[in-house]
Amino acid sequence: MEASWRVPWLWRALLRASRLVVPLICRLRVSGAVPAGLRHGPLILAANHISPVDPLMLMAACSRVGIAPRFMATAGLFQAPVAGSIMRACGHLRVDRHTAQVAEALPAAAAALRAGSVVLVYPEGRIGLDPWMWPERGKTGVARMAALSGAPVIPVAQWDAHRVLPYGAPAGLARSLLRAIRRRPVVHVSFGEPVDLSGLTGTAGAQAMRATDRIVEGIAQTLAPLRPGELETPHHVDHTRTPDMSRVRRHRVAGTGPL
Repeated sequence: MEASWRVPWLWRALLRASRLVVPLICRLRVSGAVPAGLRHGPLILAANHISPVDPLMLMAACSRVGIAPRFMATAGLFQAPVAGSIMRACGHLRVDRHTAQVAEALPAAAAALRAGSVVLVYPEGRIGLDPWMWPERGKTGVARMAALSGAPVIPVAQWDAHRVLPYGAPAGLARSLLRAIRRRPVVHVSFGEPVDLSGLTGTAGAQAMRATDRIVEGIAQTLAPLRPGELETPHHVDHTRTPDMSRVRRHRVAGTGPL
C-alpha cells in the first residue's frame, strides 16, 4: 500500500456540518453498516444517483457510520471558483468527462484506494433516467477500479432524495427547498453487503462488464427494501425528469417494470 491518506480537516468539518444541515430539509434514515475493518479504506462505495442533492445526503449518512469518502466528481465542480478550491482541499477526485483526460481518473482513483482511501462513485455516471427510478446499466469504471486496487465494493442505495430536490434543479431551487423545509420528507440511505466479485472469467473487458452487472445488481437489491409498495411507479413522480429507456437494465428486481 502507498503512503496512507489522511482525511483533511476541512472535509471532516464539512461532514459534521452536513449532519446539522440535512435535518432542516428532510428526515434522514440510515440503515446497514460498513464493517469496522473497512471504514478507513481501501473501500469503494457504489451508489445510485436520483437527485442533485444526493451528495449532501451521502455526506450525512457516511458521517453517521464513521467514514469519510473521497467523491469522484465531474470536472465542472473543480473549475468553479469557490467550489473547486473546496473540492481540491478536501481531496476529492476529478473526472473530466468527454475529454481526453477522462482516462486519467481511473489510475488516480486506484492510487487513492491503494493509499487507504474510501472512494464514493456513481456507477451510472449520471442521475439515472430509468422510468421506474431503478439503477441504470453501469459504466465499467468502478469494476476496473476494484480490479486495479483490490478494494472491496459496498453498494449504497438511497431513496426519496428526489422529494427534496428534483432532477431539474437549479430551476425552481428556492421553491423546492422551501417545500422540503416545510414537509421534511423521509429520505433513506442504506449500506449493503460487499459485492462478491470472485470467479469472473473471460477477457479483462468481459470481466469488467460482469463485475459491473454484479455491482449494479447489489445496489438494486439494497434499494428494493427502501421502496416497498412502489417497486414500479414511485409514489412521488419527479416530473422534471425525462425518462430514457436506452440504459434500462435487462435484469431488474423481480416485479419491477419490463425485463
